[in-house]
Amino acid sequence: MLAQRTLKSLTKAVGVGLHSGQRVELTLRPAAPDTGIVFRRVDLPQPVDIPVSATSVSDTRLASTIANGGAKVHTIEHLMSACAGLGLDNVLIDITAEEVPILDGSSASFVYLLQSAGIVAQNAPKRFIRVTQPVEVREGEGRSLKWARLEPYHGYKLSFEIEFDHPAVNASGQRVSFDLGSGNYAREIARARTFGFTKDVEMMRSHGLALGGGLDNAIVMDDVKVLNADGLRYGDEFAKHKILDAMGDLYIVGKPLLAAYSAFRSGHAMNNQLLRALLARPEAYEIVSFDNEREAPRGFAQVAPAW
Repeated sequence: MLAQRTLKSLTKAVGVGLHSGQRVELTLRPAAPDTGIVFRRVDLPQPVDIPVSATSVSDTRLASTIANGGAKVHTIEHLMSACAGLGLDNVLIDITAEEVPILDGSSASFVYLLQSAGIVAQNAPKRFIRVTQPVEVREGEGRSLKWARLEPYHGYKLSFEIEFDHPAVNASGQRVSFDLGSGNYAREIARARTFGFTKDVEMMRSHGLALGGGLDNAIVMDDVKVLNADGLRYGDEFAKHKILDAMGDLYIVGKPLLAAYSAFRSGHAMNNQLLRALLARPEAYEIVSFDNEREAPRGFAQVAPAW
């Protein structure tokens, strides 16, 4: 049986929110089979659980936000991406503020945290959402066109193409494909950082956003170049970060996907629209598990290796 996975022990992290600049503590705990990934706002007078699901997404401006009533958690996509990359099904996440800490701007620190806690199999079958028919969302035309698509595939692969009119981005790889079955998430995707432009940062800060952002947790560019002293971690780091984000956004559906995802200039909003379009078409997917691990897609039975 291909089994569900949770953490072996609890692990903690402290950081600041990218947009709020607030200090925040995370405690990640093991969870029972079929719990899913659940954030718990422990700073509120009465702690509130916010289970991750496509319909719990309440805002997609600049990040993915989930809510339960008035309780919210912002910027969950990097942590969700790490959970997807490591195949974690069940985790309880206590959080002391309303935004997940940005740490170094990638998923690498979350991967390290989760792997240091240990990952264990549980006595319950891992359930996948297998896409059986293509589903697509599109927006705009010509130079404003953007789209995202899911198609049937025995495994999970993602392709993303970006288009930014900026010298530093134009000089990098703008199209990336990644297959999770390769087992190389930690090495090939997780270290890709979020990125932004100085002119946008100044505008966002005037609106109370990006207060925790800086060169230690983002790629920052002026009008012509990358300002980070150590440059890029990958030649195609911008496009790889969009893959990282997409993996986190799509894992919000609550189960791992068996599908091929492809996108052009998509973002958090369109990724969530794609999930909702899929769930609105019950004939386009099915829930499956694997009694025999050898029938599962390549690479899914192994716990992702450490660095």
